[in-house]
Amino acid sequence: MKDKTSSIFSYFSEMPDFRINRRKQHLLTDIITITIAGVICGMESYDDIEDFAVFRQDWFKTFLELPGGIPSHDTINRVFSNMDPARFEACFRNWVDAVLESHPGQLISIDGKTIRGAKSHGIKSPIHMVSAWASDSNMVLGQVRVNEKSNEITAIPELLNSLFIKGNIISMDAMGCQQEIAACIVKAEGDYLLGVKNNQPALHQNLEDSFRFLKIADEDEDIDIGHGRIETRKCTIITDMAHMEHPGKWRKLKVLIRMESKRCDKATGATEHASRYYIASKPESAAFYQKNIRSHWGIENKLHWTLDVIFQEDADRKRNKNAAQNFSLINKVALNILKNDQTKNISIRRKRNIASWDMKYLAKLLNF
Repeated sequence: MKDKTSSIFSYFSEMPDFRINRRKQHLLTDIITITIAGVICGMESYDDIEDFAVFRQDWFKTFLELPGGIPSHDTINRVFSNMDPARFEACFRNWVDAVLESHPGQLISIDGKTIRGAKSHGIKSPIHMVSAWASDSNMVLGQVRVNEKSNEITAIPELLNSLFIKGNIISMDAMGCQQEIAACIVKAEGDYLLGVKNNQPALHQNLEDSFRFLKIADEDEDIDIGHGRIETRKCTIITDMAHMEHPGKWRKLKVLIRMESKRCDKATGATEHASRYYIASKPESAAFYQKNIRSHWGIENKLHWTLDVIFQEDADRKRNKNAAQNFSLINKVALNILKNDQTKNISIRRKRNIASWDMKYLAKLLNF
C-alpha cells in the first residue's frame, strides 16, 4: 500500500477533530476513509458502511490504524452530523484546487440542486446545494448550501470566492446573471459566460435589439441526429455593443451570443424552435461558444443526474444536523475519484460494483 500522504486523505487529515479526547475511540481520518471507500463501493446508509467495513476489516487494517476497531453506524452518523461542513468543504477544495491549478483554461459550470430526500414529515427540503463542475477535469470543485433555490444569488459569490478561477471560464444560467457576479469573476482573473432571460428585462431587450439591427461577427451551426430527433443548433455572436445600455456596468463585456435551436421529431414531424441569449467576456469564435454552452449542461447529466440515479441522492434520508450536507460532499468525493479513473472505460455503476469486489482496484482508486 502507498503512503497516505500521496492520496486525497492527506488533505482530509487536516480536518480538525471536534470530539472530546476522552470519548474518542476511532480516528477521524479512519472514519472519513471508511465512509469514502464504502460510498465508492455503492454503500448508501451508515448501516451499509459499517457492514461493508466489518466484512473488509482485515483489508482496512493494512493501511488504517483502527484503534477501536470498525466504527459503528451510530458513530459514523454522529461524526457526519456534527462535523463542521465549512471546514470539511475547505479540505475538499484544497484537494480539487491542486488538480485545477495544473489544468487551466477549463469551463467551470455553476448550478444548484435540491436534495429532496432530506425533507421530513412532508416539509419542503431545507437542503439546496449550489455546486461547481469542471468540464475537462470531470470534477466537482465545491458546494455551498442554501435554504432554497431563490437564495442561489447570494450563495454564488461565496462559492466563487472559494474556487481557483484564474484562467478559467465560469458559466451560469440566468440566476447567476448579475453585475456583481461578473465583476467577482473578472477580479479573480477569470472569464464569464452568463445566460440571460427575463429576470434581466432591459439586458434581454438590448440583446434582442442587437441581433435585430447589428452586423453578425461570426456564426456556427451544429446538427445532432439521434434519439428519434434531428436537432439543429446555430450559435451567432456580435461584438458591437452599440445597442447595449451602459455596457460598462458589465465588467469586460466583449461578446453577445444567441443560440437558436430547431428540434424535429422524426416520427411525428413536429418541430420546436427556441432562442437563448448569453453575454461573455472572452473574445472567441461562435464555434468556441457553441461548444462551451453545450458543455455547461454537463453539470446536469454528469453531476446532478449521476448523483440522483447512480448515488440515489434524492432518496437519501439523512436529516440530522449537518449530515445531509456533509454526506453530499462525500458523494462528490467518490464521484470525482470514479470519474477520473482512466483504467476502466466503463460506467460509474460498473466501477462501483467492481470496487466492492476487487480490493486491488479499490486500493488503486483510493491511491493506497
